[in-house]
Amino acid sequence: MTTKAPKSASLYQLPDPPEHPPDKMTAFNHLAATGSVYLLIQHLGKPETTLVGGDHYMSPVPTTDITGLRFPDMFVAFGVDPAAYYQRNAYIISEQGKPPDFALEIASRSTGRIDVVEKREHYAGLGIPEYWRFDETGEFHGARLAGDRLVDGRYEALPIRELPDGVLQGYSAVLNLNLRWNRGRLEWFDPETGLHIATLEDERSARIQAEARVKELEDELRRLRES
Repeated sequence: MTTKAPKSASLYQLPDPPEHPPDKMTAFNHLAATGSVYLLIQHLGKPETTLVGGDHYMSPVPTTDITGLRFPDMFVAFGVDPAAYYQRNAYIISEQGKPPDFALEIASRSTGRIDVVEKREHYAGLGIPEYWRFDETGEFHGARLAGDRLVDGRYEALPIRELPDGVLQGYSAVLNLNLRWNRGRLEWFDPETGLHIATLEDERSARIQAEARVKELEDELRRLRES
C-alpha cells in the first residue's frame, strides 16, 4: 500500500478525521473518560520516544490525499518522534521509520464490521504487530475482547482466557500488559504484579496523602518554633 507524495507534502498537515457518529462515543467512554490514554502514557514512560495516540490519520507516506486512510481509536508506538506526529496531525510511517506497534478499536454499531474485517486487513497491510478490539457487549465485533498478532504478514488470533466472574483476558506482548474485559469495562493489568496499572483514583489518593504529610510537617515545624 503506497501513495506518491506531492512535492508540497513535506510541509503538509493532515486534517482532523471526520466527527464520530453518536454511537462511536463508546470510544470516549472507554478511553478518554476513564483516563486510559493518560494512564498508559504514565505506565509506559519515555514520553520523548513513546507515543500513545489515536483519532488521527495514519499514512504510509506524506500525502495530501486522505482517501483510504484509517484512524484507530488508540495506538502505541515505541522508539518514534511524538513531535513529528503532532506537527503532521497524523502518523506518517515513512517519517517515523516504522508502523505503530499496537492498535485498538472500540466497537460501535456503525463501525463493527469495519473494525473486524476492513481495518484488520488494513492494519495488517501496514505491518502493525498487534491489533486489538474491545466490544462492551460483544454485539458488534462478535466477541467482547479479541487480539491479533502479525505473523508473516497476516494476523493470527491471540488466546483470550475466561477468568472468574466472567472476566476475559488477553496478553499483549507488545505492551507487556494484560487487557481485560470486565463487566463492560476495558482494564489494563501488569502481568508481573497482577495489579491494575495506576489509576486516576490511585493518583488522587497519593496526592491527598502527600498533601496530608506536608501539612503534618508544617504543623510540627510550627510547634517547634513556638516551643
